[in-house]
Amino acid sequence: MTEDTMGVGASKAAGEEGRRLLILVFILLSTFCEISSANFRAREKQIIDEIIGPANYDKRIRPAGANDTGPAIVHINLMIRNVQTISDVKMEYSIQITFREQWIDQRLTFDNIGGRIQYLTLTETDMVWMPDLFFRNEKEGHFHKIILPNLYIRIYPDGGVLYSIRISLTLSCPMNLKLFPLDRQQCQLLMASYGWTTEDLVFLWKDVDPVQVTKNLHLPRFTLEKFITDYCNSKTNTGEYSCLLVALVFKREFSYYLIQYYIPCCMLVIVSWVSFWLDQHSAPARVALGVTTLLTMSTQRSSINQSLPPVSYTKAIDVWTGVCLTFVFGALLEFALVNYASRSDKHREKMKEKFDEQKKQWEAEHAAALQTAMQAQTEDGHTFAMPASPPRPRRLMDLLIAKTRPLVSRNGGMGSENVHPCEIHLQPSRMSRCRTWLAKFPTRSKRIDVISRITFPLVFAFFNMAYWSTYLFTEDEEGNPK
Repeated sequence: MTEDTMGVGASKAAGEEGRRLLILVFILLSTFCEISSANFRAREKQIIDEIIGPANYDKRIRPAGANDTGPAIVHINLMIRNVQTISDVKMEYSIQITFREQWIDQRLTFDNIGGRIQYLTLTETDMVWMPDLFFRNEKEGHFHKIILPNLYIRIYPDGGVLYSIRISLTLSCPMNLKLFPLDRQQCQLLMASYGWTTEDLVFLWKDVDPVQVTKNLHLPRFTLEKFITDYCNSKTNTGEYSCLLVALVFKREFSYYLIQYYIPCCMLVIVSWVSFWLDQHSAPARVALGVTTLLTMSTQRSSINQSLPPVSYTKAIDVWTGVCLTFVFGALLEFALVNYASRSDKHREKMKEKFDEQKKQWEAEHAAALQTAMQAQTEDGHTFAMPASPPRPRRLMDLLIAKTRPLVSRNGGMGSENVHPCEIHLQPSRMSRCRTWLAKFPTRSKRIDVISRITFPLVFAFFNMAYWSTYLFTEDEEGNPK
């Protein structure tokens, strides 16, 4: 029992010693890592002080180009994070981007300690040389400083420098609104060197993904169709300056304008046609309907023009609203014509009644005078001979039948009594059909209403065909920038 107890105690003591040894090794390793990490951070600080110290680096001098000759090459790429607004009135757009520049500065090379230091990070731009890039079509702009300034500079062991910053810009965007709202707009972002000419500084687009667009980009009235990168070097009296261009092609969403502009205008035009079906004597109802639709159409057109800049050319929406206003105004003028025709018809009826009364009175007086004369002749014993009435003029069809009778009969003799006249069947023309159909309506005012019920919708339908075919084809051919 004593030997077994001593063996168990010895094994426990050995286990405790092993645990203490493991804990000691772990503590030593942690201390060594902390010391190494502290030394590593200290080494980074030492490298930064060495490469950008005032004795070794002058940020006023630009870096040398390839083989220490030629201009400095700066590669640029950017990421479009958001497009806040696109203003048609001010012809500008607001955009938020992440802007990046990359170049090589051999003065900033350092030892990466066997690959342990991948890059050095700086948060102040005034410590190294920076390209003097500016945005040529900028109206307003600001940096983001919440919570800290949204920028950084990375220095790589081979002297490569990466500068990244988040910027919000308001840029001018000249627009051509001839096809509005069936248009596409091309808004540009121009970046150029302000002081360094192409002999000292050249901007180039990054080879892979020069422009990136966030996936959840959403615009209320536009769709970003595509973007185009290009170069736009400019020459002035002081030299040639490097310039980069990115064109953003926005397509206007037509559904909003269809619901807000086109359908209401079309409905107002159709409502103005209701007056053609009202009684011609209902002047208050027809006048109220015509004036109301005309004022509503004018208000609609004014609201559309207030949301657009005043331009010297005619827009597609101007053609639509102008023609719709003309149709509404034409419906009001149609009632004025109907009213005039109605009064003219009444005047003609009164004149006809008056003429009939005068004719009856004259016939009565003439008959009385004739009867008096006949009585007087009878009392004298003489007869009174009435003059023969003139023969009734033959109708046109009788004359045609008489002229077309055959001179030779079927039996070989000259025209005899048994010869049947040749019958002519004439098909009524379309004009005669229309006149016959219009003759069903006794008054001219009613005829004008009936003609308007057909003419106005047909002309408006032809206008729609011409309008949509013209502007949709123009959008496909000319509205799509290449």
